[in-house]
Amino acid sequence: MLVAFSVAPSGTGRSDGSVHDAVAAAVRIVRDSGLPHRTTSMFTEIEGEWDEVFDVVRRATEAVMPFGSRVSLVLKADIRPGYTGELEAKIDRLESALGEGAVDEADPA
Repeated sequence: MLVAFSVAPSGTGRSDGSVHDAVAAAVRIVRDSGLPHRTTSMFTEIEGEWDEVFDVVRRATEAVMPFGSRVSLVLKADIRPGYTGELEAKIDRLESALGEGAVDEADPA
């Protein structure tokens, strides 16, 4: 299964509203898990079996709790039994579908 999740505290008391320290604590849990993962500006994706993925999500959420008075957790799951390596394979299939002639929006030349 693939799970994309975002976890962040609120009520941090920080004047700038930044949550990067709390997010770093959560991402550290994910990286230490040994499961395939990817972190972007908005979400962390993690791949594995149900119990191991949700254990990591739980521990990452717990790591954020000390940073605020409450925690927000957003989850999206792709549950596809019998498939592994989908963290990369889904992107590979997308790139293949786009084909060699696709224009990169970052480089419209």
